[in-house]
Amino acid sequence: MKETEEHRPVLFDEAVEAMNIQPGGCYMDGTFGRGGHSGEILSRLGPGGRLIAFDRDADAIAWGRERFAGEKRLSLYQKPFSSMLEVAGAEGVKGRVNGVLLDLGVSSPQLDDASRGFSFQQSGPLDMRMDRSRGPSAAQWLNSAKEEEIARVLWEYGEERFSRRIARAIVRRRQERPLQTTEELAQLVASAVPSREKRKHPATRTFQAIRIQVNRELDELRQGLEQALELLAAGGRLVVISFHSLEDRIVKRFFREQLRGAQLPKGVPVRGGELEPGALRLVGKAVRAGDEEVRRNPRARSAIMRVAEKRG
Repeated sequence: MKETEEHRPVLFDEAVEAMNIQPGGCYMDGTFGRGGHSGEILSRLGPGGRLIAFDRDADAIAWGRERFAGEKRLSLYQKPFSSMLEVAGAEGVKGRVNGVLLDLGVSSPQLDDASRGFSFQQSGPLDMRMDRSRGPSAAQWLNSAKEEEIARVLWEYGEERFSRRIARAIVRRRQERPLQTTEELAQLVASAVPSREKRKHPATRTFQAIRIQVNRELDELRQGLEQALELLAAGGRLVVISFHSLEDRIVKRFFREQLRGAQLPKGVPVRGGELEPGALRLVGKAVRAGDEEVRRNPRARSAIMRVAEKRG
């Protein structure tokens, strides 16, 4: 089955090239989705190569097992990528992985499926869980969380300047009847926000914030980055594609810290060469989607890719 243009991952060619695939290497795709990156990685692996892929979404795993049935070089896990280290231990590849790819955020199939509740552009159940078998849905959280907690999440994860006003409207509404659909939430936010951002739906930031909260996305990212250090072999690559400033800030800070290595207190005398270098070195500059890709896929506009390599 050929990867469709609709489901072709953002920065597809750039990400796979950055992985520096070796035919006999071992690689991890932390965000399998519809197998775009995984399929291309497998096409570059030889008979002795291995790919271990993860996704929290049962639909993605079911699709992948059908699409890659009989592919013995691929191991698919319905787990978050914060399970990479645990799986690596079980698979016997800890410290021997040659590349880790994290393509963050919600996938196109999830966003386009109204029944998943990720989009404010079509009405569906207010769910937003990447793994529908775990944790409270967006509706359950919104209908039970305290007003102060909702406001905090909207402010911290959505950078929504009207967070208090929206939280107040949500609590007032749920006292009449629970929020149940994406359409209800989008309309509620639109009526609560006094001004609009140009070319942006007023519920954009709210939906982003709730999705991050429900799926613990930023905690997952921090854990995944830390685990990659232990997973990677010397010369192994860590490739991360972010879609909003909160994610990219975490990635950029992590890369910077691992680039510098251990920092001594000010005033401690050291001679040149005595400080250990950091665990990672940067590979090139941050990469953004080109004009042609953004024209084909407007979602690519906010994407940014950063690449680092583990030192020997």
